Amino acid sequence: MKRFHVHVHVEDLAQSVAFYSKLFGAEPTRLESDYAKWMLDDPRINFAISTRGGKPGVDHLGFQTDNAEELAELKARAQAADMALFDEGQTTCCYAQSEKHWVTDPQGVAWEHFRTLATIPVFSEKAAQSEAGGVCCAPTPRGKPVGIAVKPSSSCC
Repeated sequence: MKRFHVHVHVEDLAQSVAFYSKLFGAEPTRLESDYAKWMLDDPRINFAISTRGGKPGVDHLGFQTDNAEELAELKARAQAADMALFDEGQTTCCYAQSEKHWVTDPQGVAWEHFRTLATIPVFSEKAAQSEAGGVCCAPTPRGKPVGIAVKPSSSCC
């Protein structure tokens, strides 16, 4: 069964955690210094907030799947709809190892389709390597890719 996902960028994590905990009637299932997540069953939603983004507001939407088959189904739907798709494959983000891909709607809203494989102690392994001086890449403020074309100009993303 799929779970709806919303990720919101906030300026003050503590203030937002207090607000959403009261709104949802539940404490976060994951709380870090820059991130909080509620895995609610009614409604079935993965609601996350973080201070790792641009301006405050909705960062991205998505669907979290329970298994590889559901993720493949979402990917096939996106491809059938001729959406530009950015396939990250297995990656780390938001204190989790996951398999994911991204699409962008005509208004530019990013949609993440993912399956969580495991939890990790850092927001992103790539960002942690970079912050520790390892050979990698510059840390990204969040997991979502920026600038996915809505309609690809060629058959390749």
